[in-house]
Amino acid sequence: MARKQKYGTRRRARGDARNQNSGAAASPWLYGTHSVLAALANPARTCERLLIADDDLAELAHATAEPLGRNALIERTGHDDISEILPLGAVHQNIAMLAAQLEDPGIQDVIDRAGPNGRLVILDQVTDPHNVGAILRSAAAFGVTALIMQDRHAPPVTGVLAKAASGALETVDLVRETNLSRTLDTLKRNDFWCIGLDGASDQTIATAVVGGPMALVLGAEGSGLRRLVRESCDTIASIPQTRAVESLNVSNAAAVTLYEISRESAPR
Repeated sequence: MARKQKYGTRRRARGDARNQNSGAAASPWLYGTHSVLAALANPARTCERLLIADDDLAELAHATAEPLGRNALIERTGHDDISEILPLGAVHQNIAMLAAQLEDPGIQDVIDRAGPNGRLVILDQVTDPHNVGAILRSAAAFGVTALIMQDRHAPPVTGVLAKAASGALETVDLVRETNLSRTLDTLKRNDFWCIGLDGASDQTIATAVVGGPMALVLGAEGSGLRRLVRESCDTIASIPQTRAVESLNVSNAAAVTLYEISRESAPR
């Protein structure tokens, strides 16, 4: 067993100035039923306002808010009033919340929290917030502790990403690191088996899975894993598929692979 090396913990808010490389600054507004109610129920999330334009949702929000004493945040308003404060085209489902960004844990925090059979997902320059949100949702479904991205070439945490995550933003840590190759080296020194996904690999994901903590590494659609990130993985694997399509969308690939990892690593 490799000796675990401790590194200093650092924390910063998700969506701070260094995380805005993919466009406009992150909106502080979350919207959509699942993302807002999950944020309302999260004691780590600082909530400032909650706008609702639906009777049934208001009743559900009151029940969710009551254990944390947040009923005073709820404001009844109209559908169009909510639309006016959100980005154009936002599908808010009659509910929106003004909330502070969650803090990013340090990589050592994540390692400690993951434990001896932990699962992590690492994204190498995946920039579409819909894809990142969908991957977070799959990560929550399969017990992943954290999703790790770069500081740069990754989307900020906005309402778009949170809505695609459907509440998973509140349960799966989102971590930003400057250098993913160094992050992978840190994980390997802490006994994580790091599997990179590449459709050209002859090894299938089923044969790449081992016991103990694992990290799944996915690259951007088209370009895939960058060379240094690829070389930092312990092994490279692929998803067996027909030739009917060239490849899967990265969020679909993540869901299929996480299922296969959970299936192969489950006690027999």
